[in-house]
Amino acid sequence: MHVCPVLTRFTTPCVTTRQLVVRLAVFFVLVVAGNCGQRVDAQDGGPLVLVARIEDQAISPVTARYIARAIEAAESQSAECLVIMLDTPGGLATSTREIVKQILGSRTCVVVYVAPHGAEAASAGGFITLSAHVAAMAPSTTIGAMHPVSIGGLPIPTPTSPAPQERGTDETPKDAEKTKRPASTMEEKVVNNTAAWARGLARHHGRNADWAERAVNESIVATETEAVEAGVVDLVAPNLRELVEQISGRSVELAEGPITLETSKARLQDFEMWWGDRFLATLANPNVAFLLMVFGFYGVLFEFYSPGWGVAGTLGIVCIVLAFFGLSVLPINYTGLLLIALAMAMFVAEVFVSSYGALAAGGIVCLTIGGLMLVDSPAGFARVSIAVVAPLSAATALITIFLVGSIVRAHRSRVQTGSEGLLGTTAIAANLFEKHEDGYRGTVQVHGEFWNAWSSEPIAAQQQVSVIDREGVTLRVEPTENEVSARTSQLSGETK
Repeated sequence: MHVCPVLTRFTTPCVTTRQLVVRLAVFFVLVVAGNCGQRVDAQDGGPLVLVARIEDQAISPVTARYIARAIEAAESQSAECLVIMLDTPGGLATSTREIVKQILGSRTCVVVYVAPHGAEAASAGGFITLSAHVAAMAPSTTIGAMHPVSIGGLPIPTPTSPAPQERGTDETPKDAEKTKRPASTMEEKVVNNTAAWARGLARHHGRNADWAERAVNESIVATETEAVEAGVVDLVAPNLRELVEQISGRSVELAEGPITLETSKARLQDFEMWWGDRFLATLANPNVAFLLMVFGFYGVLFEFYSPGWGVAGTLGIVCIVLAFFGLSVLPINYTGLLLIALAMAMFVAEVFVSSYGALAAGGIVCLTIGGLMLVDSPAGFARVSIAVVAPLSAATALITIFLVGSIVRAHRSRVQTGSEGLLGTTAIAANLFEKHEDGYRGTVQVHGEFWNAWSSEPIAAQQQVSVIDREGVTLRVEPTENEVSARTSQLSGETK
């Protein structure tokens, strides 16, 4: 508590630089000492239990990397066990298998705890729970719905479905065949392989293999009490501390042999996700990745509108790189990505082609559909929201047409500086041009500047002339059309 007054005194105007440095050093030492003190206390306590948290997150490569780091930390710190507090709607099969392999090969007991109250271990979460050495659930939680889903989030048809009487309907077998979409050979392979995997995980830890297979084939779901009665999980615990007390004395089978857990009065230590994983998890949000990609397009496009290379172009490239970095851990649909690129091309082409808005409309449609298709999302995995895609598509069309139109107008407009800016302009003769062997020479005023001038025709003072060329610091001029017409009319009058 004695640190706060030090911090508040930093704001006083009488503090010198030396005092500021000293106080910062003291503050740093106090913080480090406090952290060291916490570590010493942790080492002097009872057995260590690490706690990793997956809170309402889809299973993704970021999650798999986080769990792998948590298991490594538990092994390196000789923790009694690692508790994974799980709350997930599902996720990617590849990441799920990676997590399961890490758990099965761990030298430390891994406890999967479906918590807090109201949490779920759906789809991928069910496989992770079945693979744990100890599986537990909090009150008001659910587990199951482990049927695999295909690209686009649609469930893969089950190769064999229960009879109509088992489903409790009056539907005849003939009607059932009409309403049921037949599964392809590949879909049958996926479902059968997933069901066998679930049975294997359940049997490995002595759990209900039949229930696990039904959770895959029929997508059944169980509450915490139903799961314990069916032998799917081991116990129900209302909180983390109660869980640690209940599993104390339990014998578990690890890859290196059986052990007995001694977690009574254990120290609970959270294993936080690394900031790099947090950053990647943020970028891996489909909405964030989509916004970064579009904003990057804005930045690069605006850079073409302004001369040179500046902040907009740099930020645009950074946004595009970050967008692809986030998309690298998502199940990307390359058709959606191609539609987004096509939409950008349509927006640019709208300025050059007289399509009367057809290209812009096509670009909006392509960007909207491409954004919605961008992530091949299984059930429970985040997608790009229509609330983000629709207004951003319309805004992108307007901004693109405005910026590219401004670029085209700027390129087609007359140059205002340099030699090109002088050609075709009207100048005023500052004096009477004197005759020389090669023509008439004098001085003209143009753009507020005086230039030496040469003409093949005589030029009077204050006469308007047109600049037709430049040679060094001398301008070649000729009388304007109005002056020529006036002189012709004057000569015609004198002749009459």
